[in-house]
Amino acid sequence: MIISLRLAASNFPINPAELFRRDDDPVRLAPGQTVFQEGETGDCMYVVLEGSADVFVGEILVESGTPGALLEEIALADSSPRAATVVATMPARLARIDERRFHFLVQQTPSFATHVMKVLAERLRHMNLMTRNQAVA
Repeated sequence: MIISLRLAASNFPINPAELFRRDDDPVRLAPGQTVFQEGETGDCMYVVLEGSADVFVGEILVESGTPGALLEEIALADSSPRAATVVATMPARLARIDERRFHFLVQQTPSFATHVMKVLAERLRHMNLMTRNQAVA
């Protein structure tokens, strides 16, 4: 069963991709290239600047990220292993956000912190829905 969530920056006053559009060291990916694997140690998050990427938990597609989407922001909240695998679906450019850069951004653009919390809440609700749907099936 595939139940996916399309993630972008629709509820943010400014698309997070705009905050990093001039990033001088983006991560560039070819279609099919893995950004990170479920279970790896995570010390950063990513913002999709261009292209798209699919997010898998195990073999289940749970999200598709387009420009402005946040990927694996939970890595900055705790030291747990990566919760998902992310694979580029088309040529993509990502901004890598480490803890230092994240804290600076939160101080300079407080609404970004609110956006991250909203994304986390949206994902939690989506996963709850997926769990309920699997229990019914």
